[in-house]
Amino acid sequence: MSDKLVQRLQAIDALRGFVILLMLLDHVRETFFLHKQLADPIDVANTDAALFISRTLAHLCAPVFVFLTGLSAALYQQKKQSRRETSLFLLKRGLVLVALELTLVNFAWTFSFPPEVLYLQVIWAIGLSMLALGGLLWLPLWAMVTLSVALVAGHNLLDNLHAASGSFWHLPWAILHERGWIEVGDTLRMRTSYPLLPWIGVIALGYCAGQLWQPAWSRAARGKVLLTSAASLLGLFVLLRLLNGYGEKPWQAGNTLSESAMAFFNITKYPPSLLFICLTLAVGLALFERVEMRSRALAWLAVFGSAPMFFYLLHLYVLKGLYLAAEARWGKN
Repeated sequence: MSDKLVQRLQAIDALRGFVILLMLLDHVRETFFLHKQLADPIDVANTDAALFISRTLAHLCAPVFVFLTGLSAALYQQKKQSRRETSLFLLKRGLVLVALELTLVNFAWTFSFPPEVLYLQVIWAIGLSMLALGGLLWLPLWAMVTLSVALVAGHNLLDNLHAASGSFWHLPWAILHERGWIEVGDTLRMRTSYPLLPWIGVIALGYCAGQLWQPAWSRAARGKVLLTSAASLLGLFVLLRLLNGYGEKPWQAGNTLSESAMAFFNITKYPPSLLFICLTLAVGLALFERVEMRSRALAWLAVFGSAPMFFYLLHLYVLKGLYLAAEARWGKN
């Protein structure tokens, strides 16, 4: 394996490791501070600034994970020089992730068997996005770019479309765009926490960005593109937020500067709004450029990011075990 390939893979793992640590912080809150659960978007009038900041930082996790999954697929294709092998890899890996979400991941959250509720969360969304990318990568690059931008920028146009429970469209619409409940039977329900359409757009953008790691691109040239893209996304976020008309729920200035700032950055994750994706990917791309420039100094982060599924499952079970031990010792209060 060439030094350049090792370096770029280490940069991916280091950035992934960084957001894993942010995810861990957020999941500790969700596990041990049940009284600190937060709405989506956050109720800024009843949330202190420190909690708001920690939750907003955790917003980076899912977009960066999904984007890097698409980027990694592009690098895998460059290594294999086979679109077919890449497509099959994505299809197999995507099915494995969906199966893990329905079994080991869900059990880690609920410790209930047989389950009464299946929470279809981020691993489910990544798995289905990989399945979608396995088909989309056969498109010409220009078509992939067009489709990914359309999904990310246009899915909020569908926000006012709803499918009634029990209708033919309820199941696909709950999976694709509208967070909701799916009744499987008398004893089992599924909760679609991560509607899929915008995540397909994000993974496809990551795949398209992978073209920047072709041999013809120098690291300096790639860094300029990453930082320019980050600045453009951040500028679009600020512009749309000031216009207050599309891509996110409207915001209003609060009674204090702190409340106003929180309201401005209070963005919707389920499903991720256009402004959510703009802000989080802007930060993610800027971090990626910095991480790649200093990949050797940040190699310790790559330890966490090199085996993300293992760490994800491990931390869920460790947190659940610690919570049950604490509950047995001190009770729920």
